Amino acid sequence: MENLPDMTGYIMQGTKYILPVLALWILLRCVRSMLRERYEPETWAYIVDLNGTEHPVNHWECIVGRARSADIVLEDPTVSRMHASLQRDGDGDWTLTDLRSKGGTFVNGEEAGSWEEVGDGDEIDFAGCATAFRGISEAERERLERCRTAPGRYVGPGVTLFILSLFQAFLVLEFTVTAADEHVYIICLSFLALMAAEWFCYLFMRTLGRTGFETETLAFFLTTLGVEVCATSTPDDMLKEVILIIAGVALYFFLGWWLRDLDRVKKTRWLAAAAALGLLALNLVMGEVRGGSMNWLEIGGFTIQPSELVKVCYIYAGAATLDRLFARRNLFGYIVFSAVCVCALALMGDFGTAVIFFATFLVVSFMRSGSFATVLLAVSGAGLAGFLVLSVKPYIAQRFATWGHAWEDVWDAGFQQTRAMSAAASGGLFGQGAGEGWLKDIVAANTDMVFAVLSEELGLIIAVTAMLAVIALALFAVRNASQGRSTFYVIAGCAAVSLMMVQMGLNVFGSLDILPFTGVTFPFVSKGGTSLLSCWMLLAFVKATDTRRNASFVVRREKSALPRGGPREAYPEYEDGGEYYDGEEERS
Repeated sequence: MENLPDMTGYIMQGTKYILPVLALWILLRCVRSMLRERYEPETWAYIVDLNGTEHPVNHWECIVGRARSADIVLEDPTVSRMHASLQRDGDGDWTLTDLRSKGGTFVNGEEAGSWEEVGDGDEIDFAGCATAFRGISEAERERLERCRTAPGRYVGPGVTLFILSLFQAFLVLEFTVTAADEHVYIICLSFLALMAAEWFCYLFMRTLGRTGFETETLAFFLTTLGVEVCATSTPDDMLKEVILIIAGVALYFFLGWWLRDLDRVKKTRWLAAAAALGLLALNLVMGEVRGGSMNWLEIGGFTIQPSELVKVCYIYAGAATLDRLFARRNLFGYIVFSAVCVCALALMGDFGTAVIFFATFLVVSFMRSGSFATVLLAVSGAGLAGFLVLSVKPYIAQRFATWGHAWEDVWDAGFQQTRAMSAAASGGLFGQGAGEGWLKDIVAANTDMVFAVLSEELGLIIAVTAMLAVIALALFAVRNASQGRSTFYVIAGCAAVSLMMVQMGLNVFGSLDILPFTGVTFPFVSKGGTSLLSCWMLLAFVKATDTRRNASFVVRREKSALPRGGPREAYPEYEDGGEYYDGEEERS
């Protein structure tokens, strides 16, 4: 017993240095695996002009036109900049629609109607530019299938998940030293349940034949930090937090399954829009005011934040609507829908979420139009709207007035930011230890100032690693944008990570007085059930952008032309972490 204090000191000192190493190791392995796979364009058909030039069709949804931004560029002055849309369905059938071009689009001499079917050998005339549609040959199709179903080059996801489990185990070890005796049991049980959930997900993905688990690992790493914050601030709520994480994972798999059918997605986009507007209207009528904003509802003893669920509906409806490529009616409808959502949030006083929605709108609109002029016009309009909001919402104006001057009023307007900055600085690189901080006792520490709590207790290295994990998800989605088969997947995935990035930036920089304090949450980390559920559902959009071999369960795979033995039998020379052969050339 006399040696116990010394042993306690050794434990705290050891874990203080081990945890950052494990966190960086997890991040580096995930990023390496995300970037390791070399993308090879998938050619699904060809547009052949009179000169015999073959224009490969590399996406399931393509724009044909004269503009450089078009997927298939026809350098003919009679062709409109955005002339027509060529789309493929899950059965392999192709349809063509004219995008209100000046010269029209004709299939086999007849004017193309709405979503005209095209097949191998059909003649397509783009305002006098004669072309022919040619499907890929059976040999090309077989090679494509062999390439797509070859084992991908991933950094062992099971090993990475094991490292994450070690990270969680060392956190539990710290809490056994720092936490009150009555809380040790609940902390251990909660982390054990979290470990069981993540390993179940991993094994479930393996049973589906999917080997890409990096996005899920990063999400579980971030939620682990969220559980740590909950353990240090409100340990009695830990089991509830873990249950909500499990519910979020269940919604992640459900939404991923739902997104597999794009026709179903497009048909239900209006339901998503109606759900978003209905939630906002309900919030305006029955919402409770907390912290100056009316963004909370209490239903059956449970408190929810409707704006978090609206984020998912907003991206779902917007991406599915704009997926109907370059239809002006759809763009106008999306603008009106966005304006209503932002105005409702402004009336609720939820300025931070309104900013997030507007930033997401800019991303989606730019991806759809490619026009900086449209973005500048939207920004100008938002600037005027922001000025009006500041005029009628004095507490928001006060936050802007405090921005950059927090230390001038440390007991009133700058109370939270000054405490957050002091706590973050006190933690240094390696932190004071889980549960050893004092910032947790400040109001909203586990939500609005969660970055400072992490910096204080676990150190700046782990806090920055959490930011880098969100950035890694964003870069992954953006990297996959040019590879995506569906416009919906690309737009929705990029919108989701943009939302996460803006939300993270407002949370971190707002709490440190670098930006105005808006009171938004840190994705996956901040305490809040509704926020957790929405983050996991947003992750399904990110997963849909993953086009690597056997990686995403969201993207429906075609029936393979491989032998019944499966990929490994078809490529006997393949070993984990080694080389594989695609039938034509060797890759390493």
